[in-house]
Amino acid sequence: MKPNFNKSNGLIPVIIQDEVSLQVLMLGYMNEEAFEKTVIEQKVTFFSRSKNRLWTKGETSGNFLWVKDIRLDCDDDTLLILAQAEGPTCHKGTVSCFRTETAKGFLYQLEQTIHQRIDQDVKNSYTNQLYKRGINKIVQKVGEEAVELVIEAKDDNAELFKNEAADLLYHYLILLKAKGFSLAEIESILKKREK
Repeated sequence: MKPNFNKSNGLIPVIIQDEVSLQVLMLGYMNEEAFEKTVIEQKVTFFSRSKNRLWTKGETSGNFLWVKDIRLDCDDDTLLILAQAEGPTCHKGTVSCFRTETAKGFLYQLEQTIHQRIDQDVKNSYTNQLYKRGINKIVQKVGEEAVELVIEAKDDNAELFKNEAADLLYHYLILLKAKGFSLAEIESILKKREK
């Protein structure tokens, strides 16, 4: 991959997109040095036009952008970086500098939270505790929640039904994590079926 830094006086625009939700988080600029540092460290570094220096996103806030994939456009003069955001991206405390909560919805945020609690081994997290008990306990919990949802579906209590549906969906996301799959993979199968 060789971005062409010569077209725009040494700087190219860089679009940062959340790797899971595909939400556009921000736009910045890189010179060749910032690009090389980003590739080496796998942490997004821009060239700050206002500070006239390299600027690693999160260097003061701790809200780093971890590189998951880098794509170059067809003209070799714009980058798209799929990243995992560590905290809010915008300096105003929002997920995106474009003031949108998420491109794909809350379920993808919930999936990320589940992954973080497990990957970071959060001790007092129910999610992490269930995950550590193993696949048999996770599957058992999904089964229990499915049965409870079926029972509530036969009754007329809308609140109980919705709560059981939420419980089943939550535990299903933990099961996906335990099996090494993502909600996006399941979504793509459903999309193929809609034809």
